[in-house]
Amino acid sequence: MIDFWQEIYGTIKRNKLRTFLTGFSVAWGIFILIVLLGAGNGLIHAFEKNSQSRALNSVRIFAGQTSKAFNGLAIGRRILFKNKDVELLKRHFEKNVMTAGATISHSDTVSYGTEGTSLSIVGVNPDYVNIESCKMKMGRFINEQDINEKRKVVVLCEKTVKTLFLHQINPIGFLVNVNGLMYQVIGVYTVDSENQSNDAYVPFTTSQLIYCKGDSIDDIIFTTKGLDTRPANSDFEDNYRVAMGKSHNFDPLDKSAIWIWNRLEQYLDQQQGNHILKVAIWVIGIFTLLSGIVGVSNIMLITVRERTREFGIRKALGAKPASILKLIIAESIAITALFGYIGMFAGVAATEYMNALFGNQTMNAGVFSTTVFSNPTVDISVAIQATITLIIAGTLAGFFPARKATKIRPIEALRAE
Repeated sequence: MIDFWQEIYGTIKRNKLRTFLTGFSVAWGIFILIVLLGAGNGLIHAFEKNSQSRALNSVRIFAGQTSKAFNGLAIGRRILFKNKDVELLKRHFEKNVMTAGATISHSDTVSYGTEGTSLSIVGVNPDYVNIESCKMKMGRFINEQDINEKRKVVVLCEKTVKTLFLHQINPIGFLVNVNGLMYQVIGVYTVDSENQSNDAYVPFTTSQLIYCKGDSIDDIIFTTKGLDTRPANSDFEDNYRVAMGKSHNFDPLDKSAIWIWNRLEQYLDQQQGNHILKVAIWVIGIFTLLSGIVGVSNIMLITVRERTREFGIRKALGAKPASILKLIIAESIAITALFGYIGMFAGVAATEYMNALFGNQTMNAGVFSTTVFSNPTVDISVAIQATITLIIAGTLAGFFPARKATKIRPIEALRAE
């Protein structure tokens, strides 16, 4: 067995440049595949990280302007939401709506002592904590009693607390100044991802009162049930537009009158995009690997042609075809395995380096930041499986030239130059 591998080593050593170039194409193929998989995972993980902080079955409705004339009303009429629109949602779509509420947003300065910061003060209902998946670190969120009594209480983000209170560990019960009005801090929430803003939450009814909104609201937000497919969500949205069109007197086909942000549809689009991305990466990677495999097959064909006389002498001396077949295939496996694992380790090292440099890359959009690249690494089992597949392919690449070598007739081989 030692003599067998020494013979293979000697053959490879005699053709260093050719072996290196062939092996490099194999290593480059597996390297590119792993790096592409890592980069793709970085994008996919970023998408998942951005969506994990929100309920996937949540829908937000934004008021817009009409783009079509309807019942004698002109184009460009602004739609204004009222409290009754939330009740309409609960009343007409009870089958598909779990929780429903509204929000009112207003930018103000929040200060404590000499420290201050500008925040979005968002009036919300108690169910908002589940819709946006706010994780309470201490204290509590807005409750029904806060809503009914229109209390001046506020829930702050952990980042805001660090800015305002500096060394104060627990701000619960402290009063903060919001544009001249004192609000009591009742809770502190934490964020899971960078794309979440550090809004301050107050009771919805308090916000309506303080900012003189009357019964006007900014957005409608709710969670759905039983809408698990794209067609089901599309039908629900169409029916909702019809109901809102009757209430606000606009054409249900006028997409500009109200804007619907359906996170489940967004998630389905994201999953489809992730699938396309994965397929594209594997297709590119596999074709890159195939170029390396073709190189191995070609080098084995050249080897067989150059060693035709040698194989003829072996057969004339009694060597069995199986021994020649074994020799050629083993040489093919040796080249593929050696350079395949070199490419694998280089690819894994490259993804780890990529992770160290860009492992949690974010993009600041002003009012919020979003993760665009996260954890671009590859599961080591995937890398090993790809390399093993490459070795199997290398074996097949060496089989056909080896099969050709076994069919060489000794008399013809001895005549070869």
